[in-house]
Amino acid sequence: MKKVKLENLDCGSCAIKLEDGLNKLEELENVKVDFSTSTLIFEEKNNSVSLDFLEKEIQKIEKHISIEKEKKEKKNFWQNLDKQLLFTTTLSIFLTILAYNYIGNSYFKISVYFVAYLLVGYEVLFTAFKNILNGKIFDENFLMSVATLGAFALGDFVEGISVMIFYSIGEMFQRVAVNNSRDSINSLIDIKPESAFVKEGENVVEKRVEEIKIGDILLVKKGQKVPTDSRSLGTSFFDTSAITGEGVPKNIKIEENVLSGFINLGESIYIKATSLFKDSTVAKIVELIENASLKKANAEKFITKFARVYTPIVVFLALFIAIFPPLLIEGATFEEFIKRALVFLVISCPCALVISVPLSFFSAIGAISREGVLVKGANYIEKLTEIKNFVFDKTGTLTNGVFELTKIKSFKLEEDEFLKLIATAESFSNHPIAKAIVNSYKKDLNLKLLTNTKEISGLGISAKIEDIEVLVGNRQLLEKYSIEIEENVYENGTIFVAINGEFDGYLVLTDTIKSNAKEFIEELRNLGLEKTYILSGDKKEIAISVAKELNIDEARYELLPHEKLEHYKDIKNSSKTTTAFVGDGINDAPTLALCDIGFAMGDAGSSIAIKNADIVVLNDNLNSIAKAIKIAKKTKKIVYQNIIFIIFIKVLFLILGVEAIIGMKEAIFADVGVALLSILNTLRILRR
Repeated sequence: MKKVKLENLDCGSCAIKLEDGLNKLEELENVKVDFSTSTLIFEEKNNSVSLDFLEKEIQKIEKHISIEKEKKEKKNFWQNLDKQLLFTTTLSIFLTILAYNYIGNSYFKISVYFVAYLLVGYEVLFTAFKNILNGKIFDENFLMSVATLGAFALGDFVEGISVMIFYSIGEMFQRVAVNNSRDSINSLIDIKPESAFVKEGENVVEKRVEEIKIGDILLVKKGQKVPTDSRSLGTSFFDTSAITGEGVPKNIKIEENVLSGFINLGESIYIKATSLFKDSTVAKIVELIENASLKKANAEKFITKFARVYTPIVVFLALFIAIFPPLLIEGATFEEFIKRALVFLVISCPCALVISVPLSFFSAIGAISREGVLVKGANYIEKLTEIKNFVFDKTGTLTNGVFELTKIKSFKLEEDEFLKLIATAESFSNHPIAKAIVNSYKKDLNLKLLTNTKEISGLGISAKIEDIEVLVGNRQLLEKYSIEIEENVYENGTIFVAINGEFDGYLVLTDTIKSNAKEFIEELRNLGLEKTYILSGDKKEIAISVAKELNIDEARYELLPHEKLEHYKDIKNSSKTTTAFVGDGINDAPTLALCDIGFAMGDAGSSIAIKNADIVVLNDNLNSIAKAIKIAKKTKKIVYQNIIFIIFIKVLFLILGVEAIIGMKEAIFADVGVALLSILNTLRILRR
């Protein structure tokens, strides 16, 4: 799949038309035009499509659209204005006033009017004519051309020129509003570093981030972004807000991880690259956000389908208004009803809907990303507003997943030797419990003695250390290997250990509930949540204790990964409402992949969980989920406000136009004015 940025894609209908046209080319397939990000996504059938060929095909469909050759600087309001259009419009107004007030000769007067009309209407007329030749009749250029030329044919020269002037100026301000909206959204996700300073011998060389290799020593100066995921070789404070949404700077010390996109707030510091840029956190975030708008919400899908059939229907209705009333109503004239039909055409343009709806959902994706949450599709924005039940994994989701070893009991070995054996067995696992055990053993481990290790999802670890067979995990792990646990152990956080097929002792590790977990659950209830659940692999006592402390409705415990999925399905089927799942580990991946909407806690989560989730909570902050739901609800409200407002104004003005209560100038407000107002309303999504 390839992507190119487009310039001058400022019309929602143009995006639909471009997508339809390019999909007909033999050389391309699966073409998508993302209006929100002004991006063309496509696949080549024979890998031989050049940018020149692509641009020519684009301009056959939409002459003014081109491929962006280099990244453009953000423009201010004045820079976004079309200076040539402002000049020609001023000249057109001058000529119109001149002809209306000072020229008496009718033929010369008409000629001046026509010149004034062409100055502002040439692009619209040319585009409409070219589209007709290409078999693409029904678009806003066609509507405006018919309406204004019709006014000329009826002798309403000033009316025809005025409509074209208002339309052109309105379209320009609409383009400015769209570009400003895109800039506002993109500024939230503009986290990619442009270059990196790489140490080569005694010198520091500036390179593109794509040239960084794993192991490179990088210099990050004060105020600069970290170019790729790395390990710190010094100590400094970093602004992590672009990645995690956290406003408090983080003090990162020697040997700690520092993610791409963090901004160094201290003095210059050296770091060691641990990933290529294409695999870095920033690259993944940017890719997720850019791809998110391709998964369209139901409202977007409806508007796209609606726009394809709407304009042809409107044109035929206008023909009906122009032709049949004069034939059927006594005293009605063709001139009168042709005027009404022309007003009808101007009002009916669907641009306001086609622009505002996708822009709203992309604004929401940007606003939610500012809170440290990545939404993988606009369709999940809608899903967020529908959640009635939340199902949680426990460890690392509701609890910190940071365990402390509080008890060691071995029946045969010395305590130090017992812990050394377990730490060696757990040394290659990323599970929070495994890390806690390894960190508890303060001495060096000889990992060469570890000849075989196997992580058994939901149960624990099987390992061979020299000639010793070791099992470390929960009670079910030992039962799986038919090992009897001789001593009754019921403490929370017990890890059982078997050596050479015999139960030999246990460890006790304690975990703490996240400080904001209770507040988060209460906030969910305030947002209209019906029920909460815990699905845990832990023992009954632990799961029920956490559920009770957090006021969670129900806890289900001692579950293997596939059992978590079965219990989720049971909850979903019994409630028959949208049910979300929140998890962080490998054992959560099956449920995250198949649930209505899945949240992965990114900071502590596994890459498999993040890959399978629909939404990634990068900052590991539960409250960010509640914030995402609030933004989604606000977005849905604004989308429906825009749809109702646009349709109400359109229908009202269509009725007034057919009744001859309003004319062309008011019709322009119902087209361009409504589009501008809906865009401004959409920008409220970005406000905190």
